[in-house]
Amino acid sequence: MIELLKDFPNNVVAVTCEGNVTAEDYNTILIPAIEQALAQNEKVRLYYEIGADFTGVEPGAMWADTKVGMEHFLRWERIAVVTDVEWIRMSVRGFGFLMPAKVEVFSLAEAPKAREWILAA
Repeated sequence: MIELLKDFPNNVVAVTCEGNVTAEDYNTILIPAIEQALAQNEKVRLYYEIGADFTGVEPGAMWADTKVGMEHFLRWERIAVVTDVEWIRMSVRGFGFLMPAKVEVFSLAEAPKAREWILAA
């Protein structure tokens, strides 16, 4: 399940995910939020927090994630991934350099630091 986080400026799409993330979560929550932010801003930032009770991602959700990321490839400014899930941390570190955006990985304990970083000028 994906939930939008409040109290972020309109150039930051901030979400948290818990349990199992589905393609429907992407199609009804995350993608519309990204499209709205892109309609209002030239560059967009993403704060993506993966909770301790995360259990997995459906293949359809992974495809939606890749598709939305590539469609707007040059419009990402910063991406903060906050998680203690090791395979996600390693994947982001391994492939983050391919993104034109600044990409940082933070642990759940570092969530306040990640929020500061995503908002920094």
